[in-house]
Amino acid sequence: MEKSKVLIVGGTGYIGKRLVRASLAQGHQTFVLHRPEIVDIEKVQLLLSFKEEGATLVSGSFQDHQSLVNAVKLVDVVICAISGVHIRSHQILLQLKLIHAIKEAGNVKRFLPSEFGTDPARMPHALEPGRVTFDDKMVIRKAIEEAGIPFTYISANCFAGYFLGGLCQPGFLIPSADSVVLFGDGNVKAIYVDEDDIAMYTIKTIDDPRTLNKTVYIRPPENILSQREVVQIWEKLIGKELQKSSISAEQFLSSMEGQSYEQRVGMVHYYHVCFEGCLTNFEIGEEGVEVCELYPQIKYTTVEEYMKRYV
Repeated sequence: MEKSKVLIVGGTGYIGKRLVRASLAQGHQTFVLHRPEIVDIEKVQLLLSFKEEGATLVSGSFQDHQSLVNAVKLVDVVICAISGVHIRSHQILLQLKLIHAIKEAGNVKRFLPSEFGTDPARMPHALEPGRVTFDDKMVIRKAIEEAGIPFTYISANCFAGYFLGGLCQPGFLIPSADSVVLFGDGNVKAIYVDEDDIAMYTIKTIDDPRTLNKTVYIRPPENILSQREVVQIWEKLIGKELQKSSISAEQFLSSMEGQSYEQRVGMVHYYHVCFEGCLTNFEIGEEGVEVCELYPQIKYTTVEEYMKRYV
């Protein structure tokens, strides 16, 4: 079967650049949308590196509807990876313009909107202000489905760099060799996925009929771990036991007072993951599939393998 042509929107971002390279690595003709005017030299150089690796650069803008339509007409699959993380930028609703362009173009076989985290359909109970992320993603899902656009939603759980790097503590990106604060007893399970694996699995799904109009969960079995288990892996790697303290759910929520809006959004997400266990407290139903079951032959990066880079 001929592989789909792919357009990546947000291809210079944290997950977007990995999607571009994964698409190229899996043999897809890959197009990368970029703004007509780019003032960030690092993004320019990244785009040029994509071009050297075989990608086609396409000029377009969310402020220019026809440019989006023209870009979409070049491909079979559109993947959007614009940021939905408030500490960086939150642009989820911009995708409404992309959906409009996809509907007008009429040729797209599948659209993967910017999700890649917690399944928003399972978060109607989320606390303010963090629920805005899930609410906005559900607005996008509703628009996709009302437009009759074929879709795949990717629920990739926790980006390893953000969670493992800080031993699951918000605001930390390098694991401490001295101490750690546990959420409650530290025994709530979460799911940690290497960002390159997220991209690899995402591209794997785009021509798979089993993932069409489904939510795809990335749940590597060995990476379903509690915070305490993550800490134990780190202790094993450095040959040292960390000093441990703990914070209760009530104390954690109280600590949000006085924080910026962006920080409070992120902390609510940590609360639901690390205290509530929102990533693991449900069974995948008929509307979803799991990548490690679909592609058991693929080797993923384990938490221990990922954390070796910090030693």
